[in-house]
Amino acid sequence: MKLGEPTLDQLRIFLAVAEHGSFGGAAKASGRAVSAISYGIAQLEAQLALTLFDREGSRRPVLTAAGEGLLAEARGIADGVDALLAKARSLHAGQEPSLTLVVDVMVPGEVTAQVLGAFRQMFPTCALTLRIEGLGAVAACVIEGGSDLAIGGPVIGDQPALERQAVGEIELIPVAAPSHPLAQPGIAAGESRRHLQLVLTDRSPLTEGREFSVLSPLTWRLGDLGAKHSLLKEGLGWGNMPRGMVADDLASGALVELDLPEKPGAHYRLSALWRRDTRLGPAASWLVDAFREGLGS
Repeated sequence: MKLGEPTLDQLRIFLAVAEHGSFGGAAKASGRAVSAISYGIAQLEAQLALTLFDREGSRRPVLTAAGEGLLAEARGIADGVDALLAKARSLHAGQEPSLTLVVDVMVPGEVTAQVLGAFRQMFPTCALTLRIEGLGAVAACVIEGGSDLAIGGPVIGDQPALERQAVGEIELIPVAAPSHPLAQPGIAAGESRRHLQLVLTDRSPLTEGREFSVLSPLTWRLGDLGAKHSLLKEGLGWGNMPRGMVADDLASGALVELDLPEKPGAHYRLSALWRRDTRLGPAASWLVDAFREGLGS
């Protein structure tokens, strides 16, 4: 059987009837005649060779099993077109000539590279400035006006000057070199406090004095995640790291995931951040969507 190709208008009529529960309700909501709604449904059913509504007698139309089955797909198509039109309208509103982006150090480097590679092709005339920061310094760049957009972690999400939108999360796990005492089986509760913990420190006063998954009073505070990674592999301490960043080390045995009773690992939630007194342009909006897709949110 050869099926026809439904139009977007027919799908929108189908969704309107399903939402309002009647042809009359759909007609009123869309500003059309009831006959136009009825004709649109009949045409859609003919294209698909399916009965979408049971409407015998004077009963209100009820979705058939086939109608129920196609409802999600029809809604997805309509939502996709709406999103496309919204993007087109933002592009007509004017693209930013330049953009400053700050990215949290916890964001995987390959994700940032893929997003920015695609960005250069999509917006070749937009001059992009990139900064990599950690913890509260990410938000500080936006609040102080130095950056237009940030992809930052959860420690600064409560700032009243910022708007935020979730884009994904990074799994943090406690690791150490295989020779480290905490890498041995059967670690007792509290034992982690007896060993040096390597901690990513904040370069911003926004979160000064706040601790994040710090268990040991013995700490080395590092402003660079790469330096922390190197010291961990040297066996100089233990600490939390993004699982993706240490995946190769775990596979090779250079690092091991620690089984500590306190379970200090965490899910580091990431959000797009921008000032509430500004409006994202098309290039910045594209970056938000691209990072969400890259982070699998």
